[in-house]
Formats: sequence, structure tokens, C-alpha cells
Amino acid sequence: MSYKAKSNVSDDVSKMLRVDHAGEYGAVAIYRGQQAVFRHNPKTASTASKLSEMEQEEQKHLDAFDKLLIEKNVRPTALMPLWNFAGYGLGVLTAMISEKAAHACTEAVESVIEQHYGEQAEKTQDIEPDLSDLFKEFREDELHHRDIAVENGAHEAPAYNLLSNIIKAGCHAAIKITKVV
Repeated sequence: MSYKAKSNVSDDVSKMLRVDHAGEYGAVAIYRGQQAVFRHNPKTASTASKLSEMEQEEQKHLDAFDKLLIEKNVRPTALMPLWNFAGYGLGVLTAMISEKAAHACTEAVESVIEQHYGEQAEKTQDIEPDLSDLFKEFREDELHHRDIAVENGAHEAPAYNLLSNIIKAGCHAAIKITKVV
């Protein structure tokens, strides 16, 4: 992939695509980390299965952003290795705490991301309507993931408020950093 030529979208849209690509990459890594802990234990196999389904949806989002980065000639973030490490590590860590902590992680991440997609859909409605529609579609998937996490005990996780607030703060920081790096 070559990103030497100037992007064919506005700087704001370039940043959106870069952030969303990195976010979906991180989401896939989180789910993979959680599954690495849960999939070999018969007691957590059903949780691993749910996580696998959500990972597959996130992978579809990532594939769409992979394609959009190329089509729009937008460079990905230079921090992909860091987001992979951080995402996978967060997935493993929350899964090692408990299933409910893993769900709390999903709920926190998806709450930030669905808001993010909603804001992006509004901002691009008039300038990039197809992209706005994509953001709306992906937002619905993220809301679905969040709801699954809540239904499976996210709010019952040990130190839920602390865990959730730390993860949300990390997501907001990652968004800001990825816009420029």
C-alpha cells in the first residue's frame, strides 16, 4: 500500500477514517485476547463463542476501512503495532479478571465508539453521505455489542465504575492520538 499521494478527501475525513480503522483493529485485538483466555475452558466456551461472533462483525468493519483507506488514499496510523498490543492485552487482562469484566470492557469500548460513529455520521451527512450511512450502520453493530455485554453482566464486574472509566479514558486518548500519528 502506498500513501504518498495526497488524500482525495478532506483532512477531517482522513482523520475519521484513520481513527476508525485503528479502532476496529483494536476491537478485533481485544476480542482475540479475550477469546484466548476463554476458549479452552468449558465453563467459558459460550462466552468465547459470543466474543467470536462480535469479533467477526468487527473484522467486517476493519475490512471496510482497509478498503476505504486505499480508495481515499488515507494513511493508516503509525501506531498499529501499539494498538494491537494494547487491544490484545486489554482483552486478556479483562478476561483474566472475569467474564463480567470482559463484558464491562466491551460495554465501555462500544459506548465510546457508538458515540464516536454517531458524531461522525452527523458531520459527514452532507459532505460524504455514503460514508455517513456506513458510520450509522457500524454504530448499530456497536450498540448491539454493547447491549450483549450489558445483558451478560457488564455492570456486575468487579470495580465496574473504575474499570469502565479507565477503559473509556483510554479509548478517548487513543482517538485523539490516532488523529495525528
